Amino acid sequence: MNVKYAPSLLAADFTRLGEQVREAEDAGADVLHLDVMDGHFVPNISFGPLVVEALRPITSLFFEVHLMIQDAANYIQAFAAAGADRILVHPEISPHLHRLLQQIHDLNKEAGVALNPSTGLETLEYVMTDLDSVLIMTVNPGFGGQVFIPEMLPKIARAREMVRMSGRNIALGVDGGINARTAAATVEAGADLLIAGSSVFNKSGTVAHNLNELMLSVSAPSVRV
Repeated sequence: MNVKYAPSLLAADFTRLGEQVREAEDAGADVLHLDVMDGHFVPNISFGPLVVEALRPITSLFFEVHLMIQDAANYIQAFAAAGADRILVHPEISPHLHRLLQQIHDLNKEAGVALNPSTGLETLEYVMTDLDSVLIMTVNPGFGGQVFIPEMLPKIARAREMVRMSGRNIALGVDGGINARTAAATVEAGADLLIAGSSVFNKSGTVAHNLNELMLSVSAPSVRV
């Protein structure tokens, strides 16, 4: 399986965002994951389209914007215009999931669905043909540095089977508590996109060192969840 790596901007040093994004790209990251929070859907506030727009010219990384906001429909166009390549929405915030995905595709962007830990996979059943990505949250969203929920491993495996049965090229990401101790187990379960925040952006090592440790843990796993 071709695993891709997506450092999460939320954990970066906001006093030098541009520098840290360049470090991630130079270290071999494939995707930049951008968590947008409104303080309502999740108990935190992060950033808006202006940050995405400011970062877009300085990197060729694929931008995955994760909308953890109540009024996602009102902001999809703004994030698309700011430079998002893929936009993820939560079914928990809207009864009109198909409409949201269609709105994203109408702007010529990839569309994905993110599921909270307690949200069932049956939510995806009738929108599989509209998906470019599925994101399984392996912590409750809102804050970085949380502990991986091991009960999500069977959910990842079932999501992988749904993707296989669809016959479509749908990325299967995991987000939350992803580090050198947990990454290999998620890949074994079926994930092919690893979103990692505090394990990549931290003061214990450079971005390059930390990302390499994560990659090595997948290519030569020795520890399991």
